[in-house]
Amino acid sequence: MLLMLLFETATATAQPQSIVKGIVVDKENSPVIGASVIQKGTVNGAITDLNGNFALPMQGNKPHVIIISYVGMKTQEIKVTNENIGQIVLTDNDKLLDEVVVVSYGKQSKRLITGSVQSLKATELADIPVAQLSQKLQGKLAGVQINQVTGIPGQGMQIRIRGQASISAGSDPLIVVDGFPINTDLANINPDEIETISVLKDASASSLYGSRAANGVVLITTKRAKAGTSSLNVSAYTGVQQIPNELKPKMMNASEFAQFKKEIAEENGWSVPDMFKDPSQYGKGTDWLDVITRSALMQNYSVNYTTSTEKFSTSAIAGYMKQEGILLNSDYSRISLRINSDYKFNEKLKLGFNFAGTLTQNNTPNSDGTWYDSPSIIQSALLTSPLAPWKNEDGSIPINADDWSGHSYGASAGPNWYNQVQVVKNTGKSTNAIANGFLEYEPIKGLILKTSLNGEIFNSVADAFTPSTAGGIFNPGSETDASRISGSHGNNYTYSWLWENTANYTFNLLKDHNFDVLAGWTAQRAHTETGAMYGKDYPDNRIQALSAAKTITGSTDIQDWALLSFVSRLNYNYKHKYLLSLTYRTDGSSKFGVDNRWGGFPSASIGWIASEEKFIKNIKPISYLKFRGSYGVVGNNNVGNYTQYASMVNTNAVINNLYLSGKSLGGFNNAMLGWENTKEWDLGMDISFFDNRINFSYDYYHKTTDDLLYNVELPISSGFTNFNTNIGKLAFWGHEFMLSTQNLTGAFKWNTDFNIAFNDNKVLALGTSNATLYGDNTINQVGKRIGELFGLVQDGVYWNQKDFDSSPKYTGAQVGTIKYKDMDSSGDVTNDERDKRPIGRTSPVATLGMTNTFSYRHFDLSFVFSGAFGHKMYNYFDRFATNLDGSFNVLKEVNDRWRSEDNPGNGKHGKVISGTTGTERDWFSSNFVYDASYLTLKNITLGYSIPFKKTEAIKSLRIYGSVQQAFVITKYPGNNPEASSSGGVSAGIDYTRYPVPRTFTLGINLNL
Repeated sequence: MLLMLLFETATATAQPQSIVKGIVVDKENSPVIGASVIQKGTVNGAITDLNGNFALPMQGNKPHVIIISYVGMKTQEIKVTNENIGQIVLTDNDKLLDEVVVVSYGKQSKRLITGSVQSLKATELADIPVAQLSQKLQGKLAGVQINQVTGIPGQGMQIRIRGQASISAGSDPLIVVDGFPINTDLANINPDEIETISVLKDASASSLYGSRAANGVVLITTKRAKAGTSSLNVSAYTGVQQIPNELKPKMMNASEFAQFKKEIAEENGWSVPDMFKDPSQYGKGTDWLDVITRSALMQNYSVNYTTSTEKFSTSAIAGYMKQEGILLNSDYSRISLRINSDYKFNEKLKLGFNFAGTLTQNNTPNSDGTWYDSPSIIQSALLTSPLAPWKNEDGSIPINADDWSGHSYGASAGPNWYNQVQVVKNTGKSTNAIANGFLEYEPIKGLILKTSLNGEIFNSVADAFTPSTAGGIFNPGSETDASRISGSHGNNYTYSWLWENTANYTFNLLKDHNFDVLAGWTAQRAHTETGAMYGKDYPDNRIQALSAAKTITGSTDIQDWALLSFVSRLNYNYKHKYLLSLTYRTDGSSKFGVDNRWGGFPSASIGWIASEEKFIKNIKPISYLKFRGSYGVVGNNNVGNYTQYASMVNTNAVINNLYLSGKSLGGFNNAMLGWENTKEWDLGMDISFFDNRINFSYDYYHKTTDDLLYNVELPISSGFTNFNTNIGKLAFWGHEFMLSTQNLTGAFKWNTDFNIAFNDNKVLALGTSNATLYGDNTINQVGKRIGELFGLVQDGVYWNQKDFDSSPKYTGAQVGTIKYKDMDSSGDVTNDERDKRPIGRTSPVATLGMTNTFSYRHFDLSFVFSGAFGHKMYNYFDRFATNLDGSFNVLKEVNDRWRSEDNPGNGKHGKVISGTTGTERDWFSSNFVYDASYLTLKNITLGYSIPFKKTEAIKSLRIYGSVQQAFVITKYPGNNPEASSSGGVSAGIDYTRYPVPRTFTLGINLNL
């Protein structure tokens, strides 16, 4: 009895009297993860979880006091008056503010991250009024090159992280929105929906995405309601887009072109046609680029309503964006709606649901590319004779600009491009819906069990109709020839789902040992159905529906893939000073061979916050110092879904005197086909000075990609044509620097963010015997860079007879024609591998970005620069726009061609003698390779915030003006130095792109 009484007394004494709960956030209302909550005068404590929540059982008699602390923030003491304290805001302690950053499968304190992760908040991007999220990111991320390769509305952005490239697999990063890897493009996301963007650059940071992470990972989180707040935000802007004059090709006008045609006749000894005897009579004539383009409007409206109570919170964002294209008959519109909701049943159970829907429409004429591949309007119009009128004197619109039937204007036959761009139909519509639902349960303090179900449905249709009046170069339109009419219809239906189940346990031992453990499994499946129909033999141009065609052909396709994965991670730190992170993911993919379905992707990283050491704390200028190191393995599975199987090819045969069509095997089955593996290590340092007024980060990375997915050609004797396998190896390395400074504080503030990255690459192995791989006028050789331009090396012109006699020659060479170097010293020049050489790297030596922000009282001003340097690009347009036989209109620079030994020109262009222009025009050479370095002022924004009293209904109102693409500094003669990708097999060639416009914008942001 006495023992029982003593036990009951001891138990009653040990039992807590109450459990104090609360949430710890920073001044931006983001949760503070891992903050210490200690009952004053005891060792009784807890740490905050991933949402900033804590629950601490009190000991002893009242009154109770708790102490909340976190490195870099001011410690707070709070007297406990009730069990639910609510929200506790920790403020900066004039040291590094500890941001919460979205990482793979969760969040982590930026201070404790050991991988290479760069994060941006929506507030840092709000001043850039553009249609696509990718445009907002240009110049903001070190080692991440974002090119706007074309100005087509709703298209054109290309992202390369650390110069990543592949021989045959894709090079685009994995895009993950609210934890769901999406199949659609970033252009379909309303930028106003975004809360944060995290870019996972090294293998350690991205390895939890396994076989899809070799090209890097972009994590996007969308806006959710902040605890205890309600707001209504309305933003709107409208803008005007124009082609920058300095980026327009300098083509000959009508009198100049007539003079050029006259000189062709004279220099060839021909009689001058009557129409060219007096070139001055034609004046400027038709500027075809001006005729087919316009000043175009764009507008954007977004409404964001958020509300939060103790149990329920929701955020709803609705948006509408309409962008006219600067090319006639081109536009893009997007209607979007996103709803993110959370419901808290109790302290242990939480439910969340997200829904996002997008409707898009576009009109996209065939603008990009070369004239001979399709009626590529931009290039074709520029090459059209400026003597030809686009409109008749009576105001009617002619079908053709030059039809060789009595209406010749001195150039190749072709349509009136004003008419062509208007009558050709090329439209698309798409619907996209993404839904996420999750359930979180915390059975014990620090352990969060989460299950989530994600789904995406995408459907698009595309319709095209080309009437007989459209035409193309060498192919004038016709009112009556119905055989020219064609139409098509295509559709794409895709759905995918993802089910994820994770357990995350955050705890500490002996106060100073802090652990964060994650384990889980995921399953994803995707299904795609596509179809295409083509029609011909229409009766006339009036009915454009495909059903009007007499002959309709088509095809359909179905694609499926599935992925089953297991993930695990351990984050450990001692005293928030010594850091360790270990991750491992296992992927099983249907895309690869049955004997090689599973692959493991491990990583390890360490960190040391040296500024917490006493010997560093005594160095007063240093506010913060951290060293990082990591190693990991990731994969690239961007290949077809059935490449592991033997391919089928069409086969014809004669059996019993009958001609029969069938199928036969074209290649071997490969049961061992696997993903490309990228092994990467990264060394980094983060340091801050003078109470974080100067912040600097540096990373060095080196990665090798092996087991390249490669289509090996087989000898004919095998009876097959090809074999998909893993063979080959690439290397990438580079240095990344980021500098952030508070230059001026006080009433007038000036902040600068600068980043620069130096990247390089090398081919280490190729094919079965390191055989050279040729792309589209590019070359990949072992020991050389990936995708270098490959062609002849121009060596001026044959200046005179002496130069001609003493120089190597090609068939048809003459005094005054282009001269090429004899690279194999054979004594003559041949247009093949004997004399062709690498003539330019296509990946930049360096990429940089810089943002300057200024503020004074209620005014603010910002500048965003982006640039790339040290790479080359081949301007395919010059191949035709310097054509010397008079078939096309040409650049004004052609006037500086070789005319005689006494007037040899600048050495770039030869003479106009008949029969030699094909050599200069058609042989791929350094003649049209240019330095593609550029520095672009991407954005200038000037804003004014109208002051309101806190008691008024309007919380804030800001008006601003902005200029996009304010100027471009470049020596590249084309209309867009970003026109090519940043590296790869077929990079470095500009096939003439839709111009990127300069945009002038006015906008407002209203917060109620």
